[in-house]
Amino acid sequence: MLCVIYRSTKRDQTYLYVEKRDDFSRVPEELLKGFGVPQFSMMLNLADREKLATADITKVRQSLGEQGYYLQVPPPAESLLNIHLNDASK
Repeated sequence: MLCVIYRSTKRDQTYLYVEKRDDFSRVPEELLKGFGVPQFSMMLNLADREKLATADITKVRQSLGEQGYYLQVPPPAESLLNIHLNDASK
């Protein structure tokens, strides 16, 4: 199972996985508007891998099969105030 990964030009650390290079036909138009112009990042064979660096490979495979794309977004930023309050209460 091959997939192609594109980097967002509008959102830092956001990636779009699709089944075929430059084929965004199954990606919703609104998602592409918010994503910006996709910048080719890499092509991967998911059949040869057991895991990915920051995405759940099972979710990626499932989403590609069902929707034709997978959107990887960065984890939410940690609140420094909450970290400080948690450390202070210890």
